[in-house]
Amino acid sequence: MKKLILCLFALMLGTGALAQAKQRIEKASDLPRFSYPVKGDLEQLVRDEKAFSAFAAQVRRDIESVLTGYDIADKSMQSQLLGTLLPLDIMEGRDELALQRIAAIRAVQEKPADKLLAGLQASAIIEARKAVGNANSAQYRQAVGQRIAQSLQALPFEVVSNDIKQAKAGAEMIGETLVLGNVRNVLQPIVDQSSALSSELAPGVIGARYALLMRLPLKQTLIDTYSTYLAAHTVEKPDIWGVRNVSLLDATGLTPVTIAVWDSGVDSALYAKQVLRDAAGVALLAAFDKYANPSSSELEPIPLALQPSLPKMHARSKGFSDLQSNIDSPQASEVKQFLSSLKPGEYKSAIEEIRLTGNYSHGTHVAGIALDSNPYARLLIARIEFGHTLKPDPCPSRAQTEKDASAATATIEFLKRQGARVVNMSWGGSVNAIEDDLEQCGLGKTPEGRKATAREYFALFRDALTKGFASAPEILWVTAAGNSNQDASFAEQAPADIVLPNLLTVGAVDKAGDEASFTSYGPTVKVHANGFQVESYVPGGTRVAFSGTSMASPQVANLAGKMLAVNPKLKPEQVIAIIITTSDKTPDGRRTLINPVKAVAAARAQL
Repeated sequence: MKKLILCLFALMLGTGALAQAKQRIEKASDLPRFSYPVKGDLEQLVRDEKAFSAFAAQVRRDIESVLTGYDIADKSMQSQLLGTLLPLDIMEGRDELALQRIAAIRAVQEKPADKLLAGLQASAIIEARKAVGNANSAQYRQAVGQRIAQSLQALPFEVVSNDIKQAKAGAEMIGETLVLGNVRNVLQPIVDQSSALSSELAPGVIGARYALLMRLPLKQTLIDTYSTYLAAHTVEKPDIWGVRNVSLLDATGLTPVTIAVWDSGVDSALYAKQVLRDAAGVALLAAFDKYANPSSSELEPIPLALQPSLPKMHARSKGFSDLQSNIDSPQASEVKQFLSSLKPGEYKSAIEEIRLTGNYSHGTHVAGIALDSNPYARLLIARIEFGHTLKPDPCPSRAQTEKDASAATATIEFLKRQGARVVNMSWGGSVNAIEDDLEQCGLGKTPEGRKATAREYFALFRDALTKGFASAPEILWVTAAGNSNQDASFAEQAPADIVLPNLLTVGAVDKAGDEASFTSYGPTVKVHANGFQVESYVPGGTRVAFSGTSMASPQVANLAGKMLAVNPKLKPEQVIAIIITTSDKTPDGRRTLINPVKAVAAARAQL
């Protein structure tokens, strides 16, 4: 269930005055599950119109039944369901229905950028196809670009700029192998072993066909359109965080505070002066591999064959980052060329290498944020290992879950013994993630059976975390909200959905304080910090910018560490209260932006 915290449309259609009261769905895992018989070559199903239409009709039927029969609490889940129907409408030529969906989608969006951009590309496709009379000519592609450009000109650049940069990056990286890679390498093995796909994974088939038919032919049009728009709007968004930052580099007489980074591992050599060590000078460490076996490695081991490729792997991390920021660097160019020109046989190894690089780098990057400008911080390393292979390894089981829970409990006991005051956790897992892993592993006879098993395993691990956190009331636990653009409580994203007086869940905004498109939200998400293109170290010492609530959470851990250095008598509940009460609420009420200057001053005032 453990995953790194490393994002479609919304609103249910009306059901009529005589409809019966809908059953309320408060958790994502409570939605009904369906199964679709599939045999043979899944790629052929994606490419063959007749075979795909029969498959799509079943998916449409079931999604419409869910939207009609259930009152779904989370708008993002409504968005995911409608996001599967919209491309079906477009591919089937149901343009009026698609336009009605887009209008409804825009009406329900809550994030400003989502409200402005929802359905923009889809609308352009529909309008261009109608005007030109086809969807396969140069005239059609030109019309799509013109309509997107016209729509963008009417939008506030400062609100949509991050999303447009990411859309441009996506267009630059797309290629046929990337589009079909999930179908060939993840979904096909499931079909081979079970001759079926669940409703949880079936949208991947629909997304692949839509990308193949509608998005890939528009690749250069989208790149040109977004590039022209961005080139015409070169004003950078304001950075609100510089004036809020607090540095203790010149402070004297403060108290050392132990900050633990419970993550994928840390390159301790980069933080040598701050790492806590034993009597022999060895960095204190609690580490478990992905099978929950004890480990002595402070970083996820890199296979011997890949070790010479580490510089290239780190360069690609920078390339991804530069693409997100619309920076034309050699690394960005290499990543675009690499991914867009992948051959079918190269997909699996390429994606697994990218995932492994992310795991290898993640904890070190987080640690740099948590320690920044605080020489009184003492780093304690706790390592939890995450799988990087396309097929889950290990596969979920009760025995493995019990080992995971035991390893988590042992880690918490280590953190307690070593006197941790603040622990950052930029990771999480959910019931649905376990369901998907069970299906990929060929475990469980039915979707409903997998759902029940997943809930059992999830509860076992989540309960161990909750009990462990509660057993350490002297520790402030800080965790990332998640990157699924959902209510973390609805999605049951643990530990983000756990409610305890010494646990603080953090959402992400950008440098201007605007809500990140990916950030999850909900009642447990009490504050927000910068999580968009945050620069920090990766193993070896290179500095790279990453995005995610993973980067926002250690900003708050950093703030808590500075507050405790100033006033070590503060209890976790007091630290949380000060951080929240000194934060700045945005006019829309959705974001609570931390204010380190105010928070540290308030901590000092309580001495």
